[in-house]
Order: sequence, then structure tokens, then C-alpha cells
Amino acid sequence: MTTITQTRPRVAGRVRDRRDPFRATPLTKAALIFTVLLSIFPIYWMIVIASRTTAQAVDVPPPLLPGGNLGENIARVFATEDAHFVTGLTNSLIVTSTVTFSVVVISTLAGFAFGRLRFRGRNLLLGSILITMMVPIQQMGVVPLYQLMVNLGWTGSLQAVILPFLLNGFGVFLMTQYTEQAVPQELVEAARVDGASTMRIYWNVVLPAVRPGMAVLALQTFMLNWNEFMWPLIVLTPENPTVQVSIAFLTGQHSTDYALIFTGTALSVLPLIIVFIAFGRQIVGGLMEGAVKA
Repeated sequence: MTTITQTRPRVAGRVRDRRDPFRATPLTKAALIFTVLLSIFPIYWMIVIASRTTAQAVDVPPPLLPGGNLGENIARVFATEDAHFVTGLTNSLIVTSTVTFSVVVISTLAGFAFGRLRFRGRNLLLGSILITMMVPIQQMGVVPLYQLMVNLGWTGSLQAVILPFLLNGFGVFLMTQYTEQAVPQELVEAARVDGASTMRIYWNVVLPAVRPGMAVLALQTFMLNWNEFMWPLIVLTPENPTVQVSIAFLTGQHSTDYALIFTGTALSVLPLIIVFIAFGRQIVGGLMEGAVKA
């Protein structure tokens, strides 16, 4: 009897190369390095001009290395009487911190209500909030809003800068979507069966799950309100500005002191960099943790 043995074809001396799909190629690394350098260059260029004199800043070709005038330029920024730079920094910290706290708290509560509670008119209210995101309310309503501040007697005070930004439609939408993804409805119903009240469910169930989204919203709100310029320029006085308005007053009437302006800009960007360095890792880590749990 003849036995027929069937064997699998083998490729001798060669193993098929199976690359990791998540491993970065040299081209990807080069693109990432170029992107990082392109992103860092404006900050580096700002520091270079801030550490030079105005005459050196306008040289051709321009200087590419930092100079030795940074300390002198910083002293000139704080000594400029028309800018009130210290007042501007203080006011911006007060306004931005208050608005950020309010937006995060209100948006988280609203996101919990829209995302995991069922009540009559829910879709209508959420749709109304989404409509506000499509209309530039600040630009279209600047005149009636200013008239309101005049009637309240708040012009020139920080209340006029804080009140219009205490609630953010995008924050409500973001936290609604994040709550729906991070908090299962079954978990809320189980807590309700155990006798937990609505605020107890929010505090013990929802809040720990949505902290990554709160961190992202807080960072974005802080940046947007720190860089706000138009409304503080309209409603505040030159003696009581925010930091962005203070930078505008660094410009001379007859000439532009580029070194002074870039120094003021560098000082105004420093709190944003500190906040991002301090909380950036926690934000990214929290987002990745939330994504893995989802």
C-alpha cells in the first residue's frame, strides 16, 4: 500500500516580516519632530525678541539667538504707567479662575442632567443650547450687553467681564457627550435602587467618572478667557485692565517698541505654559484612562 503524505510548503531560511502596526517609521518620527519644532519656534522667537533691543529686533537678517536684555525689558514692562501690567495680570487671574470654576461646575451638572436624567423638555432645552453655539452671541450682542452693564453700574469693574462668561454652551455639550459615554445608565439606575439621591449619584458616581472631561474643559476655558481681548477692552477702564488689554497699551503712540511688546506677550503666556505643564500629563493620562474604561 502506498501512503501519500501531504506536507505544507515551507519557505526555507526566511521568516515573514510582521511589523508592529503601532511602531513609528522613520518618516513618521521626522514628521513629528518637524511639527514639534514648528510649534515651538514662535515661542522661541518671542523669547529672542524679548531679550533684545528694538534696534536689534528689526535688524536684517534678524537675530536668531537670545540676547542679554530680557531683565531690562521686563523691568520696563512693569514700569510702563499706561499699561498697568501688574493690575492686568491680577485681574486676568481673578477673572479666568472664577469663570473656569463656574463653567466646569455648571457644565458638569448640566451634562449629568442632560446625559443621564430623563425629564420633559430635555431635547428641546439641549437643542436650544446647541443653537447658541452656532450664533456669535458675543459679537452680535455686544451693544445690548454693554447697555446692560451700564444699567447695572458695572462698567469698569470685573463683574462686567465675569458675568457674561459664567456659562458656556460648548461646555454643556461636551460634558453631556462625555457623561453619556463614561457613565453607564445601568450604574445610575443601580445607585437609584440603592436609595441614593440625585446629588449623591452626581457626587459619588458621575463626578469621579467625568474628571478627565472636566480637566480638558477647564484647560480650554482657562486659555480662552485668559486670551479674551475685545470685551475687556470695551467694558473696562484703562486703569483697571486685563493682561491682554495691558499689552495693547504697551504700543507707543508714534513708534512701536517690539522688544517691549514681545516681553509683555511672553509674560502673559507664562501662566498658560505653567498650567499646561502642571496639568497636561494628568489630562492626557485621564483621557487615556477614560478611553480604556469605555
